[in-house]
Amino acid sequence: MVTELQLASTAELGLVLPLVEAFHVLAAVALTAAEREAAVKALLSDRHLGGIWLIYDQGELTGYVALCLGYSLEFGGRDAFIDELYLRPECQGRGLGTATLALIKVEAQKLGIRALHLEVDADNLPAQRLYRRAQFQPRDQYLAMTIRL
Repeated sequence: MVTELQLASTAELGLVLPLVEAFHVLAAVALTAAEREAAVKALLSDRHLGGIWLIYDQGELTGYVALCLGYSLEFGGRDAFIDELYLRPECQGRGLGTATLALIKVEAQKLGIRALHLEVDADNLPAQRLYRRAQFQPRDQYLAMTIRL
């Protein structure tokens, strides 16, 4: 298996949007098509926000991973959130998730990121196993909370 990440630009919007929409349908993300496109365009066009990497396996586009940048006093510098990781259903179970996480860690290190965070559904045990194998540790003492502004 040969897996490659390619940092997408606005030129790849036509490749990225259908993948993001497929993930949002699966994850029940409540954005309109216009809101989704605006959010994706912002991330593709402003590297200060992060980026979206297209996942290729032997030349086949298999999914994407979105990394959003931040800063953490606790971790002493830049941190990032793996906001979305999506593999097309027919591409799952081939080790691509494991390979993608290893590659995005390298990309994060190149960006000077000191900590990577992610969220996973409490019911998604396969994803939790994937993330644990990739050395992500749960922070059971914390409860993630959100307010939409």
